[in-house]
Amino acid sequence: MTEKEQNRRQFLQIAGIGTVASLAGTSSSLGQVRPAPPRGGVRGRADKQRFQLGLASYTLRKFNLDDTLAMTKRVGLKYICFKSFHLPLDSTPAQIRDVVAKVKEAGLILYGGGVISMNTEDQVNNAFDYAKAAGMKVIIGVPAPEMLPLVNKKVKQYDIKVAIHNHGPGDNIYPTPASAYERIKDLDKRIGLCNDIGHTLRIGSDPIASVKKYADRLLDVHMKDVTEATANGKNIEIGRGVIDIPKFLKMLVEIKYSGIVSFEYEKDADDPLAGLAESVGYVRGVLAAIS
Repeated sequence: MTEKEQNRRQFLQIAGIGTVASLAGTSSSLGQVRPAPPRGGVRGRADKQRFQLGLASYTLRKFNLDDTLAMTKRVGLKYICFKSFHLPLDSTPAQIRDVVAKVKEAGLILYGGGVISMNTEDQVNNAFDYAKAAGMKVIIGVPAPEMLPLVNKKVKQYDIKVAIHNHGPGDNIYPTPASAYERIKDLDKRIGLCNDIGHTLRIGSDPIASVKKYADRLLDVHMKDVTEATANGKNIEIGRGVIDIPKFLKMLVEIKYSGIVSFEYEKDADDPLAGLAESVGYVRGVLAAIS
């Protein structure tokens, strides 16, 4: 049995409880395993855990806004980052207000938007106006390199962060966190990285090493697992793939990451709830075990 298989077995029981509780709609997916954490962290050593868990709504791209909010709550997540499926980029201020009100009524926090392309001045300006109107703290984006000076200006003007998303094989501009970092390292520190750990591994880079190396610019994480560390790797339930999830989460704690870890579950687009719940439960189980 490999070390990774041993790790998975070690966490599977706790993760399974988390999955069942999430699907049952409980307020805390680990309520039977440990007391609810104090505000701002969890007990004991997990006081060092500063990050929160959220959802990248691309996961639920086949579902309307109401269903997306309901399923996000059902798996026990509070923070959400909207893809344009759930809040179109051309929404009017009134439409944005209506959607934001629905999010608040659901007891969720709309922390960001993306992934948003920014290839022209109009797209950059619209992205920031959109984020400001929705009260978003971060734009998960892919700005064209020639747009970075304007993005830098807008970040200072709006005080909204921009996390550049790496897309792995096939992306000629930002394939890895390193490639994004090289382009933004001298810009405002509110311009940083959204490390998509699946794409990072698929292109042959180490997601654990990359979050450590670029910790000062890590603003968002797309949490997922993949079947293999090649361009052919496919999305799979977290804990079933080849990413060392316990080691990755320990690294986030070590670097004192304080942003959001958003699940982006791309498998089973027509029926993602079971796989998403399993993934959330597994991660919560790992966090409970390492704390």
